[in-house]
This record gives sequence, structure tokens and C-alpha cells, in this order.
Amino acid sequence: MTETLDAAVTTIEYDGDESRPLQQIPTTEFKAKWEQIALAIFIVVPLLGVVGAGFVLWGTGLSWIDIVLTVVFYAISGHGITVGFHRYFTHGSFKATRPLRIALAIAGSLAIQGPVTRWVADHRRHHAFSDAEGDPHSPWRYGSSFRGLSKGLFHAHVGWLFDVEQTDQKRFAPDLLADKDIAGISRHFPALVAFSLLAPAVLGGLITMSWVGALTAFFWASIIRVGLLHHVTWSINSICHTWGARPFVTKDRAVNVWWLAAISMGESWHNLHHADPTCARHGVDKGQIDSSARIIAAFERFGWARDVRWPKPERLAARRAA
Repeated sequence: MTETLDAAVTTIEYDGDESRPLQQIPTTEFKAKWEQIALAIFIVVPLLGVVGAGFVLWGTGLSWIDIVLTVVFYAISGHGITVGFHRYFTHGSFKATRPLRIALAIAGSLAIQGPVTRWVADHRRHHAFSDAEGDPHSPWRYGSSFRGLSKGLFHAHVGWLFDVEQTDQKRFAPDLLADKDIAGISRHFPALVAFSLLAPAVLGGLITMSWVGALTAFFWASIIRVGLLHHVTWSINSICHTWGARPFVTKDRAVNVWWLAAISMGESWHNLHHADPTCARHGVDKGQIDSSARIIAAFERFGWARDVRWPKPERLAARRAA
């Protein structure tokens, strides 16, 4: 079944990517101060609010135990999305053993961004129609005017989740539907949601032996952790298709956003990803943080991952903008 999954993912991604010639995207740029300020406020202010709340509540509503639990659950669920749902299940950036495949599906489900089959179907559809008609979450959906882009950013960030129309999983994720392990994990998504929300509270309560420890762990390592991870993931859809660096040629408006790299676990090097979707490393240039790629490299060393599609100099050179 592993070979079937890997073959299906490779066929879907490579055929769609290589069959169309690379071309320059529209040259419209939005580097005005209003845009830079608006984008910064859009993502930074909520994060500062969380940090500020931490200082205010330190010692009463926040402890080192809460911080450790939050970081651990953020790292597990976040890399479950980036390494598992995205680079493995959607794009086939490497081949995985069955235990690793199951673990990645479970870890990604803990992010509470939907069952793996639905997530993958949505993202494959995004790549098939990126920033064009059919893309489920393009920020350019309503045009490039201030009003249109503002509306488009909201749609790309969170509004698209409320669309009545759902991506056809039979069309975009038939390999996952046919995999009994992955289909079973998708069916048990509600139970994984419950575990993701309650496990931090149980651990916090047991470690501190108090209800207060359980409640603060639930607030920080469940509610805040899930909310922050959601906004970071959504920012790849919105911010990383709007304003940033374009060192590589793509058929859409995907950009690199350096200040999101660490908390997005390397996903914000989005321009390279759309230039070479199956590449296992998104941060390919010097100094570009990509913890997801490091984890894949560790899996490869342990023998849990093989046939990793690491970046090749000739492919990067062919896609790099002049």
C-alpha cells in the first residue's frame, strides 16, 4: 500500500508540474508602505497579544510547564502538518515506512485543521489552480485594488473555510481514500481532536497535581497553541501569496516571507515550493530556516524515509529568476 500511495502522489504532482512550461507571473508589485504595515499588523499584533498575555499572567496563569507543553504540542502537531500532510501526503517529497506514515497522519490531525484526506485534497487543488479560477484560497480572488486585496486576504486566510463548496476528495486524493490506514485515521478525526485538546490539560494536571495546572495547560497548550498554528498555516495561504521575495520563477504569485520561517517550520519559503513542489526542502538558500527539512533528514538517517527529493543544483538553477 505504501508503494501505491507514493506512486499516486508522484503521478499527481509531477505530471501536473512538468507538463506545463514555466512562465513569468504578472509583474504587478505591491511594495507600498500601507501594504507592508497592513501585513505586519495582520500577523504580528495577535502574536504580540499572546506574548503580552504571557508576561501579565506569569506566575498566576502561566508557568514553565505551560510553556513546555505548548512548545511540544506545537512542534508535534505543526510538523505533522508540514512534514506529513504537506510534504509527504500532498507532494510525495519522500517515501515513508508504514509506521511513519501512520504517525505523520496522526500528528497532523492533532493540529485540528481537518482530516488528512480533506486537507490534502484542498492543497492539491490549490496547486492545480494556484492563483487562478478554481484555487480555493487565492488572495487575488477579488482583484488587486486595495478593497479587492483586503477582501482577498481575508478570504485566503480564513474566509475560504466557510465556503459551502468542498473539494472533491475522490478526484484530488483517491490514493488516500484507498489507503485503509489513512482512511481510518480520517474517520477517527473527532477522537484525535478530543485527544489534542484534552491531553495537555491531563498532563498539566498530573504534573502539578492541581486543577489550576490542568486549566492553564488547557488554555496555553490547547487553545492558544491550536489558534496560533491555525493562523500561521493560514498565513501561508494569504501572506505568502501577496508580498515578499520571488527568487524563483513560478506560474503564480507565491513569495518567500522570511519572518514567518521559524514559526511556520520552513513553510514560508513558499516561492521555492511553488517553483519545485515536490522538493523536500523549501528553504534552499543560505541561512533559510527549515526545521521540517531537518526532520525529514533525520527520518532518512534512521531509515524511516527513503527516496527523499532533496533540492538539486540544476533544478534550482533552471527555476531561479534572472
